[in-house]
Amino acid sequence: MQRFSGFGLAKHALSHHENWQRMWRNPTPKKEYDVIIVGGGGHGLATAYYLAKEHGITNVAVIEKGWLGGGNTARNTTIVRSNYLWDEAAHLYEHSMKLWEGLSQDLNYNVMFSSRGVYHLCHTLHDLREGERLVHANLLNGIPNEMLDKDQVAREIPALNCGKNARYPVMGATVQRRGGVARHDAVAWGFARGADALGVDLIQQTEVIGFRQSNGVIEGVETTRGFIAAPVVGCVTAGNSGVMAQQAGFRLPLESHPLQALVSEPIKPVLDCVVMSNHVHGYVSQSDKGDLVIGAGIDGYNGYGQRGSYNTIEHTLSAIVEMFPVFSRVRMNRQWGGIVDTCPDACPIISATPVKGLFFNCGWGTGGFKATPGSGNVFAATLAKREAHPLAKPFSMDRFYSGALIDEHGAAGVAH
Repeated sequence: MQRFSGFGLAKHALSHHENWQRMWRNPTPKKEYDVIIVGGGGHGLATAYYLAKEHGITNVAVIEKGWLGGGNTARNTTIVRSNYLWDEAAHLYEHSMKLWEGLSQDLNYNVMFSSRGVYHLCHTLHDLREGERLVHANLLNGIPNEMLDKDQVAREIPALNCGKNARYPVMGATVQRRGGVARHDAVAWGFARGADALGVDLIQQTEVIGFRQSNGVIEGVETTRGFIAAPVVGCVTAGNSGVMAQQAGFRLPLESHPLQALVSEPIKPVLDCVVMSNHVHGYVSQSDKGDLVIGAGIDGYNGYGQRGSYNTIEHTLSAIVEMFPVFSRVRMNRQWGGIVDTCPDACPIISATPVKGLFFNCGWGTGGFKATPGSGNVFAATLAKREAHPLAKPFSMDRFYSGALIDEHGAAGVAH
Protein backbone atom coordinates (compact mmCIF):
# COMPACT_ATOMS: atom_id res chain seq x y z
CA MET A 1 0.00 0.00 0.00
CA GLN A 2 1.33 3.42 -0.94
CA ARG A 3 1.92 5.66 2.07
CA PHE A 4 1.95 9.46 2.12
CA SER A 5 3.66 11.76 4.55
CA GLY A 6 1.95 14.94 5.69
CA PHE A 7 3.91 16.81 3.01
CA GLY A 8 2.84 14.25 0.39
CA LEU A 9 -0.81 14.63 1.32
CA ALA A 10 -0.57 18.41 1.09
CA LYS A 11 1.16 18.13 -2.28
CA HIS A 12 -1.58 15.94 -3.72
CA ALA A 13 -4.30 18.09 -2.18
CA LEU A 14 -2.93 21.15 -4.02
CA SER A 15 -2.23 19.37 -7.30
CA HIS A 16 -5.66 20.09 -8.82
CA HIS A 17 -5.94 16.36 -9.62
CA GLU A 18 -3.00 16.35 -12.09
CA ASN A 19 -1.39 13.43 -10.29
CA TRP A 20 -4.55 11.41 -9.76
CA GLN A 21 -4.85 8.15 -11.65
CA ARG A 22 -7.45 8.46 -14.40
CA MET A 23 -10.31 5.98 -14.34
CA TRP A 24 -10.67 5.93 -18.12
CA ARG A 25 -8.97 7.28 -21.22
CA ASN A 26 -9.99 10.40 -23.10
CA PRO A 27 -9.47 9.13 -26.68
CA THR A 28 -9.70 10.92 -29.99
CA PRO A 29 -12.63 9.47 -31.94
CA LYS A 30 -11.79 6.96 -34.65
CA LYS A 31 -13.30 7.35 -38.09
CA GLU A 32 -15.21 4.08 -37.78
CA TYR A 33 -16.49 1.69 -35.11
CA ASP A 34 -18.35 -1.60 -35.11
CA VAL A 35 -20.98 -0.13 -32.76
CA ILE A 36 -21.73 3.41 -31.62
CA ILE A 37 -23.71 4.07 -28.44
CA VAL A 38 -25.30 7.53 -28.32
CA GLY A 39 -25.63 8.59 -24.69
CA GLY A 40 -23.11 8.20 -21.88
CA GLY A 41 -25.50 7.66 -18.98
CA GLY A 42 -25.84 4.51 -16.95
CA HIS A 43 -27.77 2.58 -19.61
CA GLY A 44 -25.40 3.54 -22.42
CA LEU A 45 -22.28 2.74 -20.40
CA ALA A 46 -23.77 -0.57 -19.25
CA THR A 47 -24.58 -1.44 -22.87
CA ALA A 48 -20.98 -0.78 -23.92
CA TYR A 49 -19.61 -2.78 -20.99
CA TYR A 50 -21.72 -5.86 -21.72
CA LEU A 51 -21.03 -5.60 -25.47
CA ALA A 52 -17.33 -5.91 -24.70
CA LYS A 53 -17.54 -8.36 -21.79
CA GLU A 54 -20.20 -10.80 -22.98
CA HIS A 55 -20.06 -10.48 -26.77
CA GLY A 56 -16.41 -9.65 -27.43
CA ILE A 57 -17.28 -6.47 -29.35
CA THR A 58 -14.71 -3.93 -28.20
CA ASN A 59 -14.49 -1.58 -31.19
CA VAL A 60 -17.23 0.49 -29.61
CA ALA A 61 -17.67 4.21 -28.99
CA VAL A 62 -19.92 5.80 -26.39
CA ILE A 63 -20.63 9.36 -27.51
CA GLU A 64 -21.85 11.79 -24.85
CA LYS A 65 -22.64 15.46 -25.42
CA GLY A 66 -21.75 16.37 -21.82
CA TRP A 67 -19.89 14.27 -19.28
CA LEU A 68 -20.39 10.62 -18.43
CA GLY A 69 -23.33 10.05 -16.09
CA GLY A 70 -24.21 13.75 -16.09
CA GLY A 71 -27.81 13.42 -17.23
CA ASN A 72 -30.58 11.49 -15.52
CA THR A 73 -28.03 9.17 -13.93
CA ALA A 74 -26.86 12.09 -11.82
CA ARG A 75 -30.38 13.42 -11.23
CA ASN A 76 -32.29 10.49 -9.79
CA THR A 77 -33.10 9.10 -6.35
CA THR A 78 -31.26 5.76 -6.61
CA ILE A 79 -34.10 3.32 -5.85
CA VAL A 80 -33.74 -0.30 -6.98
CA ARG A 81 -36.61 -2.81 -7.07
CA SER A 82 -38.18 -5.40 -9.36
CA ASN A 83 -41.75 -5.78 -8.05
CA TYR A 84 -43.56 -4.88 -11.26
CA LEU A 85 -47.04 -6.16 -12.08
CA TRP A 86 -47.07 -7.65 -15.57
CA ASP A 87 -44.95 -10.66 -16.48
CA GLU A 88 -42.96 -8.90 -19.20
CA ALA A 89 -41.90 -5.98 -16.99
CA ALA A 90 -41.36 -8.15 -13.91
CA HIS A 91 -39.01 -10.49 -15.78
CA LEU A 92 -37.01 -7.58 -17.19
CA TYR A 93 -36.61 -5.80 -13.84
CA GLU A 94 -35.89 -9.05 -12.01
CA HIS A 95 -33.10 -9.73 -14.52
CA SER A 96 -31.73 -6.32 -13.58
CA MET A 97 -32.12 -7.02 -9.85
CA LYS A 98 -30.06 -10.19 -10.10
CA LEU A 99 -27.32 -8.23 -11.84
CA TRP A 100 -27.48 -5.55 -9.13
CA GLU A 101 -26.90 -8.16 -6.46
CA GLY A 102 -23.49 -9.07 -7.91
CA LEU A 103 -22.62 -5.82 -9.66
CA SER A 104 -19.90 -4.55 -7.31
CA GLN A 105 -18.07 -7.86 -7.61
CA ASP A 106 -18.52 -7.98 -11.39
CA LEU A 107 -17.20 -4.45 -11.93
CA ASN A 108 -14.66 -4.65 -9.09
CA TYR A 109 -16.08 -1.28 -8.08
CA ASN A 110 -18.29 -0.55 -5.09
CA VAL A 111 -21.63 0.71 -6.41
CA MET A 112 -22.93 0.79 -2.81
CA PHE A 113 -25.96 -1.37 -3.54
CA SER A 114 -27.91 -1.73 -0.29
CA SER A 115 -30.81 -4.19 0.05
CA ARG A 116 -32.60 -2.24 2.76
CA GLY A 117 -36.15 -2.97 1.61
CA VAL A 118 -38.68 -0.97 -0.43
CA TYR A 119 -42.12 -0.44 1.15
CA HIS A 120 -45.20 0.63 -0.84
CA LEU A 121 -47.78 2.04 1.58
CA CYS A 122 -51.49 1.29 1.31
CA HIS A 123 -53.81 4.11 2.48
CA THR A 124 -57.17 2.86 1.18
CA LEU A 125 -59.01 -0.39 0.56
CA HIS A 126 -58.22 0.02 -3.13
CA ASP A 127 -54.51 0.33 -2.30
CA LEU A 128 -54.73 -2.89 -0.25
CA ARG A 129 -56.39 -4.79 -3.07
CA GLU A 130 -53.85 -3.50 -5.58
CA GLY A 131 -51.04 -4.43 -3.19
CA GLU A 132 -52.36 -7.96 -2.78
CA ARG A 133 -52.70 -8.32 -6.54
CA LEU A 134 -49.11 -7.14 -7.03
CA VAL A 135 -47.73 -9.49 -4.37
CA HIS A 136 -49.54 -12.51 -5.84
CA ALA A 137 -48.40 -11.62 -9.37
CA ASN A 138 -44.80 -11.32 -8.17
CA LEU A 139 -44.91 -14.63 -6.31
CA LEU A 140 -46.23 -16.38 -9.41
CA ASN A 141 -43.16 -15.07 -11.24
CA GLY A 142 -40.81 -16.24 -8.49
CA ILE A 143 -40.13 -12.69 -7.29
CA PRO A 144 -40.24 -12.36 -3.48
CA ASN A 145 -42.69 -9.74 -2.25
CA GLU A 146 -44.73 -9.54 0.96
CA MET A 147 -47.98 -8.02 2.18
CA LEU A 148 -47.87 -6.43 5.65
CA ASP A 149 -50.74 -5.32 7.84
CA LYS A 150 -50.83 -2.01 9.71
CA ASP A 151 -49.26 -3.35 12.89
CA GLN A 152 -46.37 -4.93 11.01
CA VAL A 153 -45.73 -1.66 9.18
CA ALA A 154 -45.74 0.28 12.46
CA ARG A 155 -43.19 -2.11 13.98
CA GLU A 156 -40.87 -2.07 10.98
CA ILE A 157 -41.01 1.71 10.30
CA PRO A 158 -41.23 3.37 13.74
CA ALA A 159 -40.92 6.92 12.39
CA LEU A 160 -44.00 6.52 10.18
CA ASN A 161 -47.25 8.02 11.47
CA CYS A 162 -49.58 5.02 11.74
CA GLY A 163 -51.94 6.66 14.22
CA LYS A 164 -55.73 6.73 14.00
CA ASN A 165 -55.82 10.45 13.20
CA ALA A 166 -53.22 10.36 10.43
CA ARG A 167 -54.20 12.38 7.37
CA TYR A 168 -53.01 9.47 5.22
CA PRO A 169 -53.99 6.42 7.29
CA VAL A 170 -51.67 3.46 6.92
CA MET A 171 -53.68 0.28 6.31
CA GLY A 172 -50.77 -1.91 5.28
CA ALA A 173 -47.92 -2.08 2.80
CA THR A 174 -46.11 -4.32 0.37
CA VAL A 175 -42.38 -4.80 0.87
CA GLN A 176 -39.70 -6.14 -1.41
CA ARG A 177 -36.87 -6.79 1.01
CA ARG A 178 -34.30 -7.34 -1.74
CA GLY A 179 -34.95 -3.84 -3.05
CA GLY A 180 -33.06 -0.82 -1.85
CA VAL A 181 -30.72 1.83 -3.18
CA ALA A 182 -27.38 2.19 -4.95
CA ARG A 183 -24.96 5.07 -5.48
CA HIS A 184 -25.88 6.58 -8.86
CA ASP A 185 -22.55 8.13 -9.80
CA ALA A 186 -20.64 5.05 -8.68
CA VAL A 187 -22.77 2.97 -11.05
CA ALA A 188 -21.86 5.21 -13.98
CA TRP A 189 -18.18 5.30 -13.02
CA GLY A 190 -18.01 1.56 -12.47
CA PHE A 191 -19.48 0.77 -15.88
CA ALA A 192 -17.33 3.45 -17.53
CA ARG A 193 -14.11 2.14 -15.99
CA GLY A 194 -15.06 -1.44 -16.87
CA ALA A 195 -15.90 -0.58 -20.48
CA ASP A 196 -12.73 1.46 -20.91
CA ALA A 197 -10.58 -1.37 -19.56
CA LEU A 198 -12.09 -3.67 -22.20
CA GLY A 199 -11.16 -1.25 -25.01
CA VAL A 200 -14.32 0.85 -25.43
CA ASP A 201 -13.76 4.50 -26.39
CA LEU A 202 -15.66 6.91 -24.12
CA ILE A 203 -16.00 10.18 -26.00
CA GLN A 204 -17.27 13.14 -23.97
CA GLN A 205 -18.20 16.72 -24.87
CA THR A 206 -19.27 15.51 -28.31
CA GLU A 207 -22.87 15.93 -29.42
CA VAL A 208 -24.59 13.75 -32.00
CA ILE A 209 -26.44 16.16 -34.29
CA GLY A 210 -27.73 13.74 -36.91
CA PHE A 211 -27.81 10.23 -38.31
CA ARG A 212 -26.37 9.47 -41.73
CA GLN A 213 -28.29 6.80 -43.60
CA SER A 214 -28.57 5.51 -47.15
CA ASN A 215 -31.61 3.68 -48.54
CA GLY A 216 -32.93 3.16 -45.04
CA VAL A 217 -29.68 1.74 -43.66
CA ILE A 218 -27.61 3.47 -40.97
CA GLU A 219 -24.11 4.53 -41.92
CA GLY A 220 -23.06 6.41 -38.80
CA VAL A 221 -23.59 9.60 -36.85
CA GLU A 222 -22.90 13.26 -37.49
CA THR A 223 -21.29 14.89 -34.46
CA THR A 224 -19.88 18.25 -33.46
CA ARG A 225 -16.47 16.66 -34.15
CA GLY A 226 -17.37 15.33 -37.57
CA PHE A 227 -18.85 12.16 -39.03
CA ILE A 228 -18.20 8.82 -37.31
CA ALA A 229 -19.14 5.66 -39.20
CA ALA A 230 -20.70 2.49 -37.78
CA PRO A 231 -23.04 -0.22 -39.17
CA VAL A 232 -24.84 -0.47 -35.81
CA VAL A 233 -25.96 2.49 -33.68
CA GLY A 234 -27.77 2.26 -30.35
CA CYS A 235 -29.45 5.42 -29.07
CA VAL A 236 -29.85 5.65 -25.27
CA THR A 237 -30.59 9.31 -24.59
CA ALA A 238 -33.47 9.20 -22.05
CA GLY A 239 -35.46 12.45 -22.09
CA ASN A 240 -34.03 13.51 -25.46
CA SER A 241 -34.96 10.29 -27.25
CA GLY A 242 -37.94 11.84 -29.02
CA VAL A 243 -35.70 14.55 -30.45
CA MET A 244 -33.12 11.98 -31.60
CA ALA A 245 -35.82 9.90 -33.29
CA GLN A 246 -36.97 12.95 -35.23
CA GLN A 247 -33.40 13.48 -36.41
CA ALA A 248 -33.45 9.92 -37.73
CA GLY A 249 -36.70 10.55 -39.58
CA PHE A 250 -39.37 8.83 -37.48
CA ARG A 251 -41.53 9.50 -34.43
CA LEU A 252 -41.74 7.71 -31.12
CA PRO A 253 -44.77 7.81 -28.77
CA LEU A 254 -42.85 9.58 -26.03
CA GLU A 255 -43.50 12.52 -23.75
CA SER A 256 -40.71 14.21 -21.80
CA HIS A 257 -41.53 15.50 -18.31
CA PRO A 258 -39.52 17.01 -15.45
CA LEU A 259 -39.19 14.71 -12.44
CA GLN A 260 -38.23 16.44 -9.21
CA ALA A 261 -36.32 15.41 -6.12
CA LEU A 262 -34.87 17.02 -3.00
CA VAL A 263 -32.12 16.30 -0.49
CA SER A 264 -32.15 17.49 3.11
CA GLU A 265 -29.45 18.42 5.54
CA PRO A 266 -27.82 15.36 7.20
CA ILE A 267 -29.55 14.03 10.30
CA LYS A 268 -28.96 11.07 12.59
CA PRO A 269 -30.03 7.64 11.26
CA VAL A 270 -33.81 7.36 11.53
CA LEU A 271 -34.99 5.56 8.37
CA ASP A 272 -33.31 2.32 7.31
CA CYS A 273 -35.53 1.53 4.30
CA VAL A 274 -37.25 3.13 1.31
CA VAL A 275 -40.86 4.24 1.89
CA MET A 276 -43.06 4.99 -1.09
CA SER A 277 -46.66 6.09 -1.48
CA ASN A 278 -48.28 6.08 -4.90
CA HIS A 279 -51.39 7.56 -3.26
CA VAL A 280 -49.67 10.83 -2.34
CA HIS A 281 -46.99 10.79 -5.05
CA GLY A 282 -44.10 10.86 -2.60
CA TYR A 283 -41.29 8.68 -1.36
CA VAL A 284 -38.32 9.01 0.97
CA SER A 285 -35.15 7.21 2.02
CA GLN A 286 -32.07 8.19 4.02
CA SER A 287 -28.64 8.10 2.43
CA ASP A 288 -25.48 6.79 4.03
CA LYS A 289 -24.48 10.42 4.66
CA GLY A 290 -27.64 10.98 6.68
CA ASP A 291 -29.57 13.25 4.33
CA LEU A 292 -33.16 12.48 3.38
CA VAL A 293 -33.69 11.81 -0.31
CA ILE A 294 -37.23 12.80 -1.26
CA GLY A 295 -38.96 12.42 -4.60
CA ALA A 296 -42.28 13.16 -6.25
CA GLY A 297 -44.34 12.25 -9.28
CA ILE A 298 -43.65 13.78 -12.66
CA ASP A 299 -44.74 17.32 -13.42
CA GLY A 300 -47.94 17.32 -15.45
CA TYR A 301 -46.57 19.39 -18.34
CA ASN A 302 -44.16 18.42 -21.09
CA GLY A 303 -40.77 20.08 -21.06
CA TYR A 304 -37.02 19.85 -20.88
CA GLY A 305 -36.40 22.20 -17.95
CA GLN A 306 -34.46 20.68 -15.07
CA ARG A 307 -36.17 22.71 -12.34
CA GLY A 308 -39.78 21.57 -12.15
CA SER A 309 -42.70 23.42 -10.57
CA TYR A 310 -43.08 24.63 -7.01
CA ASN A 311 -46.58 23.19 -6.53
CA THR A 312 -45.25 19.65 -7.04
CA ILE A 313 -42.57 20.19 -4.41
CA GLU A 314 -45.09 21.73 -2.00
CA HIS A 315 -47.50 18.82 -2.39
CA THR A 316 -44.79 16.20 -1.92
CA LEU A 317 -43.18 17.79 1.12
CA SER A 318 -46.52 18.36 2.82
CA ALA A 319 -47.36 14.68 2.29
CA ILE A 320 -43.97 13.52 3.59
CA VAL A 321 -44.37 15.66 6.72
CA GLU A 322 -47.87 14.24 7.30
CA MET A 323 -46.49 10.70 7.09
CA PHE A 324 -43.29 11.48 9.03
CA PRO A 325 -43.98 14.30 11.51
CA VAL A 326 -40.47 13.85 12.90
CA PHE A 327 -39.14 15.36 9.63
CA SER A 328 -41.15 18.58 9.94
CA ARG A 329 -38.22 20.78 11.03
CA VAL A 330 -35.58 19.25 8.76
CA ARG A 331 -34.26 21.76 6.23
CA MET A 332 -33.87 21.01 2.54
CA ASN A 333 -30.39 21.53 1.10
CA ARG A 334 -31.11 21.40 -2.61
CA GLN A 335 -33.67 20.51 -5.25
CA TRP A 336 -33.29 19.35 -8.84
CA GLY A 337 -35.15 17.84 -11.75
CA GLY A 338 -34.39 15.20 -14.35
CA ILE A 339 -36.08 14.74 -17.71
CA VAL A 340 -37.89 11.43 -18.05
CA ASP A 341 -39.32 10.07 -21.28
CA THR A 342 -42.62 8.29 -20.73
CA CYS A 343 -44.51 5.89 -22.99
CA PRO A 344 -48.32 5.55 -23.06
CA ASP A 345 -48.09 2.22 -21.19
CA ALA A 346 -45.37 3.26 -18.70
CA CYS A 347 -42.96 0.68 -20.13
CA PRO A 348 -39.74 1.18 -22.09
CA ILE A 349 -38.92 0.80 -25.77
CA ILE A 350 -36.03 -1.58 -26.55
CA SER A 351 -36.31 -1.95 -30.25
CA ALA A 352 -35.10 -1.90 -33.81
CA THR A 353 -36.36 1.11 -35.77
CA PRO A 354 -37.43 1.82 -39.36
CA VAL A 355 -33.76 2.55 -40.08
CA LYS A 356 -31.87 -0.73 -40.44
CA GLY A 357 -28.99 -0.94 -37.97
CA LEU A 358 -30.40 1.82 -35.73
CA PHE A 359 -31.81 0.73 -32.37
CA PHE A 360 -33.43 2.74 -29.57
CA ASN A 361 -33.51 2.08 -25.82
CA CYS A 362 -35.76 4.67 -24.19
CA GLY A 363 -39.09 5.41 -22.54
CA TRP A 364 -38.10 4.15 -19.08
CA GLY A 365 -39.99 6.97 -17.44
CA THR A 366 -39.45 6.98 -13.69
CA GLY A 367 -37.97 3.46 -13.66
CA GLY A 368 -34.71 4.04 -15.48
CA PHE A 369 -32.10 3.87 -12.74
CA LYS A 370 -33.25 0.57 -11.25
CA ALA A 371 -33.09 -1.02 -14.71
CA THR A 372 -29.53 0.13 -15.47
CA PRO A 373 -27.63 -3.19 -15.53
CA GLY A 374 -30.54 -5.18 -16.96
CA SER A 375 -31.23 -2.61 -19.66
CA GLY A 376 -27.58 -2.52 -20.70
CA ASN A 377 -27.28 -6.30 -20.66
CA VAL A 378 -30.39 -6.86 -22.78
CA PHE A 379 -29.64 -4.00 -25.18
CA ALA A 380 -26.06 -5.20 -25.67
CA ALA A 381 -27.34 -8.63 -26.72
CA THR A 382 -29.84 -6.98 -29.07
CA LEU A 383 -27.12 -4.89 -30.75
CA ALA A 384 -24.63 -7.75 -30.93
CA LYS A 385 -27.09 -10.10 -32.64
CA ARG A 386 -29.14 -7.40 -34.41
CA GLU A 387 -32.29 -9.05 -33.11
CA ALA A 388 -34.26 -8.55 -29.93
CA HIS A 389 -33.15 -10.31 -26.77
CA PRO A 390 -36.05 -12.49 -25.49
CA LEU A 391 -36.63 -10.08 -22.59
CA ALA A 392 -36.69 -7.14 -25.02
CA LYS A 393 -39.17 -8.58 -27.54
CA PRO A 394 -42.32 -7.41 -25.69
CA PHE A 395 -40.91 -3.86 -25.63
CA SER A 396 -40.65 -3.37 -29.38
CA MET A 397 -42.02 -0.14 -30.76
CA ASP A 398 -44.32 -2.32 -32.91
CA ARG A 399 -46.58 -2.80 -29.88
CA PHE A 400 -47.95 0.69 -30.44
CA TYR A 401 -49.27 -0.52 -33.81
CA SER A 402 -50.40 -3.98 -32.73
CA GLY A 403 -52.00 -2.80 -29.48
CA ALA A 404 -50.05 -5.30 -27.35
CA LEU A 405 -49.32 -2.70 -24.65
CA ILE A 406 -48.01 -3.55 -21.16
CA ASP A 407 -49.82 -1.20 -18.82
CA GLU A 408 -47.51 -0.65 -15.83
CA HIS A 409 -49.01 2.64 -14.64
CA GLY A 410 -50.01 1.07 -11.35
CA ALA A 411 -46.43 0.04 -10.58
CA ALA A 412 -44.41 2.53 -12.60
CA GLY A 413 -46.41 5.54 -13.69
CA VAL A 414 -45.92 7.38 -10.41
CA ALA A 415 -43.76 5.13 -8.25
CA HIS A 416 -40.02 4.91 -8.68
